Amino acid sequence: MTDPAAAASTAGESTPRERRRWAQYLVNERAEARVYRELAARRSGAERDILGALADAEGRHEAHWLALLGGEPASLPRASRRTMALGWMARHFGPIFVFALAQNAEGRSPYDADPHATAAMAADEKVHQEVVRGLAARGRRRLSGGFRAAVFGANDGLVSNLALVMGIGATGVASTFVMFSGMAGLLAGALSMGAGEYVSVRSQRELLEATEPGELAGGILPDLDLDANELALVYRSRGVPEDQAMDQARQTLHRARRSEPVGSHTGGTHLRDAQEVVGGAWRAALFSFVFFASGAIIPVLPWLFGLAEVWAVLLALVLVGLALLGTGAMVGLLSGGPPLRRALRQLLIGFGAAAITYLLGLLFGVSMG
Repeated sequence: MTDPAAAASTAGESTPRERRRWAQYLVNERAEARVYRELAARRSGAERDILGALADAEGRHEAHWLALLGGEPASLPRASRRTMALGWMARHFGPIFVFALAQNAEGRSPYDADPHATAAMAADEKVHQEVVRGLAARGRRRLSGGFRAAVFGANDGLVSNLALVMGIGATGVASTFVMFSGMAGLLAGALSMGAGEYVSVRSQRELLEATEPGELAGGILPDLDLDANELALVYRSRGVPEDQAMDQARQTLHRARRSEPVGSHTGGTHLRDAQEVVGGAWRAALFSFVFFASGAIIPVLPWLFGLAEVWAVLLALVLVGLALLGTGAMVGLLSGGPPLRRALRQLLIGFGAAAITYLLGLLFGVSMG
């Protein structure tokens, strides 16, 4: 808590620049608390309680800056663009986007370097980052399988078909040939991506099931010889240290001989969590097919609308560039990373591939000419 006497003394000795900074902190804390309360109102159970506790913590930080300012200022600045973006996304999008942005924002707290922020406040922000990271992880697990297939499918469709039409167009062939080549690339790529995603996800799930430990049938446990270490060896094979494995074996046999439930030894929760991250095979295949096709159609649109030569190429580059920036930024948001950097990375990869095939197309066009 902030000492009122110390706060009054600090406020009297503060500079206008410091007071402006404190006022900015004040409005940011209020806005962040409002975001957490808005999210809490849409959640239930543990998530609602966690978000409410985060809002209360931001309220304590707000009280600190209010005390330093000596009460409510006559005028306050606007909240930072980052905080305003969090509020807008909290009202219009799902919480996973907000959690991802908040996770990144909490990790860049200015309180570590500000002498007027308490050590407890700086520590709070670090803890908040981990709390929000945990909440974001829940959402990522729920959509990771389908989302991964959608993002990879869309990006593959954009990049591969852009490279295809750029390369073929550079050879100087007729516009209709470029268009039909692009449509053929769309269909072939979408089918290949869908089939490949199904096989990949199905294989991952089967691998997880094969490596998951089996159940220990309760009926056989009372007949085991503890001194022979069979049950302890089971636990040791699962990574339990030798001394702990023997203790766990004794406890299990003791419960089994008294006809008590011995519990599960399989870690089935871990299997379910892992399978949730991997996702369903058919769902991933459908997402991959649809989003590859939706991405792959974009480079072909100029030729479908009757454009040709340089105008078709320029429009295709603009459309694909915007789409790559969008998908890259979305991946950045959801991963808690900087959206602009991820967006530019996607753009450079896509345009780099297109540039290579375009140059090859020019080379082959000159050779055949």
